[in-house]
Amino acid sequence: MPREDALIATLAVSLALAFVFGLFAARLRMPPLVGYLLAGIALSPYTPGWVADVHLAPQLAEIGVMLLMFGVGTHFSLRDLVAVRSIAIPGAVAQIAVATALGAAAAHLWGWPFGGGLLFGLALSVASTVVLLRALEERGALHTDDGRIAVGWLLVEDLVTVLALVLLPALAGVLGGETLPDLAAPGGSLWAMLGITLGKVALFIALMLIVGARVFPWILQGVVRTQSRELFTLAAIALALGVAYGCAHLFDVSVALGAFFAGMVISGSDHSHKASAYLQPLQDVFAALFFVAVGMLFEPAVLWTHPLQVLTVVAIIVVGKSLAALAIVRLLGRPLGTALGVSAALAQIGEFSFILAVMGVDMKILPPEGQSYIVAGALLSISLNPLAFRLTARLRAKPPAPG
Repeated sequence: MPREDALIATLAVSLALAFVFGLFAARLRMPPLVGYLLAGIALSPYTPGWVADVHLAPQLAEIGVMLLMFGVGTHFSLRDLVAVRSIAIPGAVAQIAVATALGAAAAHLWGWPFGGGLLFGLALSVASTVVLLRALEERGALHTDDGRIAVGWLLVEDLVTVLALVLLPALAGVLGGETLPDLAAPGGSLWAMLGITLGKVALFIALMLIVGARVFPWILQGVVRTQSRELFTLAAIALALGVAYGCAHLFDVSVALGAFFAGMVISGSDHSHKASAYLQPLQDVFAALFFVAVGMLFEPAVLWTHPLQVLTVVAIIVVGKSLAALAIVRLLGRPLGTALGVSAALAQIGEFSFILAVMGVDMKILPPEGQSYIVAGALLSISLNPLAFRLTARLRAKPPAPG
């Protein structure tokens, strides 16, 4: 493919195949996202035929993550997040610990070193932002108690993963790997890096809540006075993408977290829901590209060359994580129905898992096959996630046992 038309070709072919496979999946009464994943597999380097640009597709998918998180943020207030902090913070941390332990135990049985197993388990513990939010939106559960807890839980996972990504280069030697030259920590102090990272995150949150909460609604109000839908849409996109990208590079937070806070600080504005509605079509298009990009990473051969390992990974994600979340939510005093809803939402992995896997392989902490298992686990768990929601819906609908 000529370099000058790579973007157009990747967009055109990816969207066309996503539509065809998504329509086919819908006709079979399956979620369209299964079709999007199949479209990605068809475009991957591991299957015959035309190969999409595997570097461009994930970047396009990242736009979907930013727009989706911005839209979700416009429907949440700081009060909503504070209300679920008592369950989201301890719940997310405990669930990450359980899933990491399960993944590390499996890796130990396969003969991997401790560091590789630890990173592998961590990659299996983090749910996908896009999958979770799309699932909640499709079921009208985003603004329920389940949805608020799941989103708060997701944000805590996001922060933990950001810390892991920042600290990984400093810990590479301890974990049995090699620190990449461009990722080496200045000064090499682990505690200094941790302190700097936490300070950046705190500064980012403070700026968003103090400055952003005043400036962003003021910007939207000024644009509304122009009575131009076009300018309002551009302003919303600029806020979503600009804040997400800027915060990621200035404060080392994820683009998803930056976009969420950009949306949340305008949630009190009279125009927040309008901004979300105007961006909805773009969210849908780029969210579809996210699933196509996931499919492009999948190597189908791993299913028959290492079936036991793939099944183990899927079991940890779909069963192990779900049961851990279910038990944790119940232990924290929430009803069974809420626990079932949260556990179904978290029964998958996605974008952060891929980033951890790539860094782990590059630093020689994670064996190369570990990345293949993680991608296979992501694709299969994403495909099975709608079934998890259906199962929990049936369990919630059952009348309580007498006596």
